[in-house]
Amino acid sequence: MGDDAKYPIEQQIEAKRRGSLVRQRRAYVCWVLTGVMTGLLVYELVFNAKAQGTPFSMKPFVNPLLGPSQAALIEIGARYAPCMKHIEEVPSTLQMGCPSNTANPPTELCTIEQLCAHGGFNGGDPNQWWRFISPVFLHAGLVHLLVNMFVQSTISAQVEREVGSLGFILIYFAAGIFGNVLGGNFALVGLPSVGASGALFGTIATMWVDLIAHWRFEHRPKTKLAMLTVELALGIGLGFLPGTDNFAHLGGMCLGLLTSVAVYPMITETKTRATIVLAFRATAIALAVVLYVVLIRNFYTGNPAQGEAQ
Repeated sequence: MGDDAKYPIEQQIEAKRRGSLVRQRRAYVCWVLTGVMTGLLVYELVFNAKAQGTPFSMKPFVNPLLGPSQAALIEIGARYAPCMKHIEEVPSTLQMGCPSNTANPPTELCTIEQLCAHGGFNGGDPNQWWRFISPVFLHAGLVHLLVNMFVQSTISAQVEREVGSLGFILIYFAAGIFGNVLGGNFALVGLPSVGASGALFGTIATMWVDLIAHWRFEHRPKTKLAMLTVELALGIGLGFLPGTDNFAHLGGMCLGLLTSVAVYPMITETKTRATIVLAFRATAIALAVVLYVVLIRNFYTGNPAQGEAQ
């Protein structure tokens, strides 16, 4: 192989060491997503203000993330298993507090079907499958949004610049939706969940893939490893707050790893390394498809009820 053939690889390696190996200069998708998510949080707060008289839920329970009540989140579009499939322990006729309720025990009651809104269930079983997707765009409160948008404007934006907008969309939404699929299988069935955290964990996973694949070429790789570890720990800690879900975080991390292996541009100096990378990509795609199929099937055929309606 002559010098001319080697030069592009050497150029990539040098750019990687400088931290400037990017496909595009601006993170357009991140900007759009941030605008949409901010607008939706404003809608959530207005919705809660109309229902309870204040944008932040204070009664019957305080939302520490400075956001709407859980009932409001459910009506707006949170992942909530009783809205998505029939669960014997939480039938659609079960009554619980409406979004307007401020008393404990509740005095304003709605059935599950009324709370799920969006046309109800049309006389059949709950079937709002789109709640695997909608929570990616919603947040449990102002604090939740600010934390997530900080990650989105830094780590996620860098990932978009490195993989390009199309690759970023694939990583972001594959991770975000799968996080909700995993949460739907294993999280407490009576708790709604919202947030882009699963998708953001997917982009954090991309940084891990990048670090492991290009350890030799990274500038101060141990420092980057320490930073990624701290970010991962903080994200898991946030998952214990109301309205969030660590299963969604872990699911996003898992699918983020697989989709990143599949699409992240990797430096391959030799044919052997290129063959190994290709094999890893094919395996990652197959595993991602299998995980989606198995867990979606399990959600609809199994009984995820591990808690009671709140």
